[in-house]
Amino acid sequence: MPSLLNQTTDQRIIHHGSWEQFKLIQQGFDGSPGVRLFYYEGVIEVLMPGREHELFSRLIGYLVTTFLAEKGIFFQPTGAMTQEKEGVVSAQADESYCIGSVKPIPDLAIEVIFTSGSINKLERYKALGVPEVWFWEDGVLTLYHLYDGDYQQRDRSQLPGLTDLDLDLLKCCILMAETDAGEAIRTFRRTL
Repeated sequence: MPSLLNQTTDQRIIHHGSWEQFKLIQQGFDGSPGVRLFYYEGVIEVLMPGREHELFSRLIGYLVTTFLAEKGIFFQPTGAMTQEKEGVVSAQADESYCIGSVKPIPDLAIEVIFTSGSINKLERYKALGVPEVWFWEDGVLTLYHLYDGDYQQRDRSQLPGLTDLDLDLLKCCILMAETDAGEAIRTFRRTL
């Protein structure tokens, strides 16, 4: 497997199998940094994110973390931790957060998408009960909030503490980071 630093594009493997097969694959990848595993409705996905994927993931996470810290909002960054409902679903967001208190399932999952997969990622998060999911794809940030068991697209976060986040500024700084991550971070911090 190529080094993550040399891998510019995502690598994805899709396999159809049972929960038991997924758990065996998960054990096989235990201790393999940079590998994300997913399961939902008999589909097993193995993702090895590329460099661009990781760059955007880390930057978005840094900016969200900075906003929460500067605003004095209690949060726990849970990164790409495995979120599971035994026998039903397993997911690892690129970044995730518990807000207000520590919970077994984070309040926010953030996904950076560079390659499409056959799995509806929102359905995975709905099965987990994640209140809000953000997608960064092709320079666009899309937010979904869980209402009455279904996700609805929103133009701002509905999570306590994140309702005041200026999403236009966030998007601008994410795009700015393609050429200068340091300037993007400084610009974001100056506006808080």
